[in-house]
Amino acid sequence: MKMTPLLLASSLLMTMPLMAADYDVDPAHTTVQFKVGHLGFSELVGRFNTFSGTFSMDDANPAAAKASFEVDAASVDSNHEARDKHLRSPDFLDVKQYPKMSFVSSAYEGTKDKGVLKGTLTLHGVTKDVAFDLVKIGEGKDPWGGYRSGFNATTTIKRSDFGVNYMLPGIPDEMSINLFVEGVRK
Repeated sequence: MKMTPLLLASSLLMTMPLMAADYDVDPAHTTVQFKVGHLGFSELVGRFNTFSGTFSMDDANPAAAKASFEVDAASVDSNHEARDKHLRSPDFLDVKQYPKMSFVSSAYEGTKDKGVLKGTLTLHGVTKDVAFDLVKIGEGKDPWGGYRSGFNATTTIKRSDFGVNYMLPGIPDEMSINLFVEGVRK
């Protein structure tokens, strides 16, 4: 069989390793959520409504995965305006002094479907190492001609590690952060 330029190019593409895919986080299909206890009676679940982020995945080399997020701290939403005002105050997030929270990954350990994403979280002006348990939900073409990938990530932090000590221990020190992320390939 004679190799035409198109057949040759097609053959070369099939033998080339998969390249990393870069994604922008889709804010309409992503949730940045937190959960913390309340006085031993219940758990409060809240979220942040304004954020941006990117991530990169390489199925052939999962260790090359990386991610970054930036969250507008003033966008905190606990479904109660008076509480949200208090959460924005110096008692908790102090959004005037620390308007942004961020995460930047430094390493990934695991498979393309499940693993641990390590990095630094900056919250309330303090930067600490954290590790998110990550599970890939899926990927594929969307109805609008794009390509999407999604994952969930969870971690637990101690808010006192970030200088947020108000009402300890009535409001427990440990809180979980949950990300439900969908990204659109660039």
